[in-house]
Order: sequence, then C-alpha cells, then structure tokens
Amino acid sequence: MNREFAVKLPIKLPIIREDLASLRAGDGVLLSGVLYTARDAAHMRLCELLDSGEPLPFELRGAAIYYAGPTPPPPGFVVGSAGPTTSSRMDFAAPRLIRRGLSCMIGKGARSAEVVEAMKECGAVYLAAVGGAGALLGGRVLRSELVAFPELGTEAVRRLTVSDFPATVAIDSLGGDIYSEGRAEYLRSIK
Repeated sequence: MNREFAVKLPIKLPIIREDLASLRAGDGVLLSGVLYTARDAAHMRLCELLDSGEPLPFELRGAAIYYAGPTPPPPGFVVGSAGPTTSSRMDFAAPRLIRRGLSCMIGKGARSAEVVEAMKECGAVYLAAVGGAGALLGGRVLRSELVAFPELGTEAVRRLTVSDFPATVAIDSLGGDIYSEGRAEYLRSIK
C-alpha cells in the first residue's frame, strides 16, 4: 500500500456513483456540497420507514451519509464538534441503503463483508474521517439544517453543507480496503 496521502481530490456532493469509480483506497479527498448526518438510532428509523413503505426524509440517490452527531455550536460556529462515530454500528442498515442509491458513507473503522459486497455490487465508496478531530471537521461546515427525527437530539438527521471537508477513501467501489491492506502490509513488515 505505502501511498502518499498528500493529494486531495475535490469531490462535489451529491455525487453519482460513476464519478466515484476512479477513486482508490488511500486517495485523499476534499468534500464540498451537501451530506447528511445519521447514526445508529437514525438508521433504525430509516429502516422502519422503508419497512412501512413511507418515503425517506431525503433522497438517497447520490447522497453521502456522515456517521456523526454534531454537538451544539459554540458562538460564531454553525455546529460544534462533528467527529465520526464507529461505522460498524451502521452495518445492519448500510447494504439496504446502498442498494437503494446511497453513494458514499463517511465514518471511522472497518466495515463488514456484507457492506463491502454491497459497495462492490452497486459502486459505492466508504470514506474515513479522522477520529479525534471533531472540532476541525465541524469548522468545515457552512450550514446545518434539521431534516428528521428531532427527538434524537444530536443524533437527528441533519443536512450539512460542507466545504473542503477532508477524508480518505477507506474502501473503494472495487473493494480495495485500507484497513485490510494496511494490516497485511504491517504483518509482512514484522516477519
């Protein structure tokens, strides 16, 4: 793997899957446009809506979901800390949402084989945001609007408009995976 992460490719959101096809695991990206926040409680609600045949509160086709629950903003800011949560908590819902049009997920940590298979099948990508850098990431948010489930507090679905939001392609649409590749490279290096 041993890649240079300094290159940051600009990505305009929302994005069609065909425009994600050239991204490879390890590529650095800067996201600008609209993404949605949703954590595990919101994903349960989204699945309940799908189960009951009701419309989702936002269009999935071309959408990016950021696994985060931004904290309330301090004076002069749009949101407070907006760091990623552990993505595996959304693995129960991700394949279903990907197959309905979700193009991009942003979080931290490895994903299940079922999620990776759905991504390969449908051409979606998974981006990693830096955990522990929530204040920095919150500073990339230009606008925040409540979209659904206000009773979930910070875990409500929000529409964030971001500019140059930094992330790394963790799993590309072909299944290239920095988590498994990095682990394998490390194990080779210690032999």
